[in-house]
Amino acid sequence: MSKTVSIIGSGFSALSASCYLAKAGYEVSLYEKNDSVGGRARQITKDGFTFDIGPSWYWMPDIFDKFFNDFGKKTSDYYQLDKLSPAYKIFFSDDVITIGDHMDQICKEFERIEKGSSVPLRNFITKAQDNYNIAINKIVLKPGLSPLELVTKDTITRLDQFYKTISSEVRKNFKNPKLISTLEFPVLFLGAKPNQTPSFYSFMNFADFGLGTWHPKGGMYQIVKAMKSLAESLGVTIHTNSNVEKISVENKKAKSITVNGKAITSDVILSGADYHHSETLLDKNHRQYSEAYWESKTFAPSSLLFYVGINKKLENVEHHNLFFDTDFENHAEEIYDDPKWPKNPLFYVNFPSVTDLSMAPEGCETGFFLIPIAPGLEDTNELREKYFKLIIDRFEKRTGQNLNEHILFKESYCVNDFIEDYNSYKGNAYGMANTLMQTAFLRPKLKSKKVDSLYFTGQLTVPGPGVPPALISGKLVAELIQQNEV
Repeated sequence: MSKTVSIIGSGFSALSASCYLAKAGYEVSLYEKNDSVGGRARQITKDGFTFDIGPSWYWMPDIFDKFFNDFGKKTSDYYQLDKLSPAYKIFFSDDVITIGDHMDQICKEFERIEKGSSVPLRNFITKAQDNYNIAINKIVLKPGLSPLELVTKDTITRLDQFYKTISSEVRKNFKNPKLISTLEFPVLFLGAKPNQTPSFYSFMNFADFGLGTWHPKGGMYQIVKAMKSLAESLGVTIHTNSNVEKISVENKKAKSITVNGKAITSDVILSGADYHHSETLLDKNHRQYSEAYWESKTFAPSSLLFYVGINKKLENVEHHNLFFDTDFENHAEEIYDDPKWPKNPLFYVNFPSVTDLSMAPEGCETGFFLIPIAPGLEDTNELREKYFKLIIDRFEKRTGQNLNEHILFKESYCVNDFIEDYNSYKGNAYGMANTLMQTAFLRPKLKSKKVDSLYFTGQLTVPGPGVPPALISGKLVAELIQQNEV
């Protein structure tokens, strides 16, 4: 008789793990508190507008390919993938940088800003590509059990890159502040400041400039739908509107979960929900990490998000747009060093309907506005309105068009919602930052140290934040379960 596994949550890591475990012969049931699967990668539709309310960047297409290939499938079996050209725009106070879809275009744009900069750029990206191959094919495939996992011929020869920072590496080769911001931007996906992120993580720059930015037609939720379809085809049973209230332990072994008041026993319990929240489902003596532990960690930002329906097509914008028209470092300090609502925040705007007409009614635009903020901040409607006005005023000024009078509706999402919908620690949006002291074996463990047959997956454990790492995290924990739960 096959062993049973109960999985808490249905984000990318949980769906990934469910597929690998079902393929390996386990009887898998997945429990999601909300009414649709996907965790933070849900989607809402309103009046013909379609919004991905979570992740909106499709980077590292090879990771998605590898996931589906592991089941004899291809991404094209489930969704149409288009490479964006250009990838994105960055708006500064006095200029706009357009990132093309291949290196020749990007080098030309760098030369326009700083003559001669294309030479160090090509060298930087070549080095970043080497790091990407090592990171993606070797380091991130380790389960974070021991520091020895990082000791390889490749990492030893690059040891200095784990102690130098992205910021120092970029500033050594580039002097123009706009180019510096452009090259430091990708590591924000790792949830930490560039001056606290090891330079080895330049592999994110290769993910950006080398592999490009993509879009699944119909939005990022197409990936969730694909994974759900794959999981169910493998025999996974998915339960929505199923809130897990407790993890019960007997004789130091995970015994059951309580779902909507009903106890459900299983041989293995795996949580893809927020790690901190998952441990609160245990009695205190079974928890691995104290509140002081979580309080001491560097968390990736939360976000203030707006989903906006616009009754006209916009000009001078692309699918992805970054507004770096204020001080990058000041905003980072207001997130990490002195947490508070930012005075002059950077922000990001996604208009998927620029390239995917299916995501808005004809002649209209779907807008997704995001301000990174520190987790744990006060969240009120008054603050949300204040910041919406602030960024819309700047958007109009930088793009030279009126937006306010063309807004049909807007919905907002912030710290309180992340806590309510996802039990997110302090309302963080992206998990735990990938700083040097929070990398690999130094992150919270995939397997409980105190309770047998209890496991965790997702962006607070290995490999870290982001959608591709979440897919890998699901695979890693599934392999660990297969090793231990024979």
